[in-house]
Amino acid sequence: MQATALLIIDVQNRMFQRGASVYHDAKLLYNLKKLIASAKSKHLPVFYIQHESKGIDLQLHSENWKLHPFLTVEKDDFVIQKKTPDSFYETTLEENLHNKGIKTLLIAGIQTEVCIDTTCRSAHSKGFSTHLIEDAHSTWDTPILKASQMIQHHNHTLQWFANTISTDQFVDRLH
Repeated sequence: MQATALLIIDVQNRMFQRGASVYHDAKLLYNLKKLIASAKSKHLPVFYIQHESKGIDLQLHSENWKLHPFLTVEKDDFVIQKKTPDSFYETTLEENLHNKGIKTLLIAGIQTEVCIDTTCRSAHSKGFSTHLIEDAHSTWDTPILKASQMIQHHNHTLQWFANTISTDQFVDRLH
């Protein structure tokens, strides 16, 4: 795999509140932990993207805004702050990726139909080889669609912009 980085998007405390947590929260965290461990075992950089917005209760430095404690940010990891669904827009992400010679992105996290979708499309338009980890992103039910339907729909739709791969397929490719 050419120079590759793992992006973990918006896995913050707010998304795991009791009674209002994202779909399959425990499975999501388990798969993210597995992805991170595999990436680190092969010295792939890990980028944690963190959303800030007063409107959705993610005020800068608040408890809700902090990364989920299941994630362990290490000194060589990157933490990028954003204020829009696009992890590239008005952030240092693209500059950091280019500085590390990164050509391939593995994308996982929250929220499937917003930040995951937008970042996959943006990464593709910027020329990155993009891979969506199909079982490591999540969202919530809406009055129109169940979370499982949105995830399935986006795994299919985003194939225009990203290859889809499961957590286990990624781990197997690295070992």
